[in-house]
Amino acid sequence: MEAIDRLSKVYGALAHPVRRAILTQLTRGEAKVGDIATRFDMTGPAITNHLKVLERAGLVHRRNEAQSRILSLEPGILREGEEWISNMRRFWQQSFDRLESHLAGARKAKSRKAREDR
Repeated sequence: MEAIDRLSKVYGALAHPVRRAILTQLTRGEAKVGDIATRFDMTGPAITNHLKVLERAGLVHRRNEAQSRILSLEPGILREGEEWISNMRRFWQQSFDRLESHLAGARKAKSRKAREDR
């Protein structure tokens, strides 16, 4: 259940386009909080709230360096989400494959029945 709760935080954090844009920026390397804030037409407190959501989800790490706060991407938690999606994809693909097989069998049986009735 704990993994599901972590994923809820991750997917909740990814649900907002500003937070996704921040993560995209961090894929290029570490960045100062101030540099990130200047890229968005938002108030400082609004950016701070977005950063807190990302931190709580475990997607970013903040460290202090002299007078600066430096953010870096923490991709590990995304692997859990990717694994969950992969498992769901596999489940649904297997379900669709079984359905396709069942329908093919039903079509064959219907065709065979039609030939027998002639």
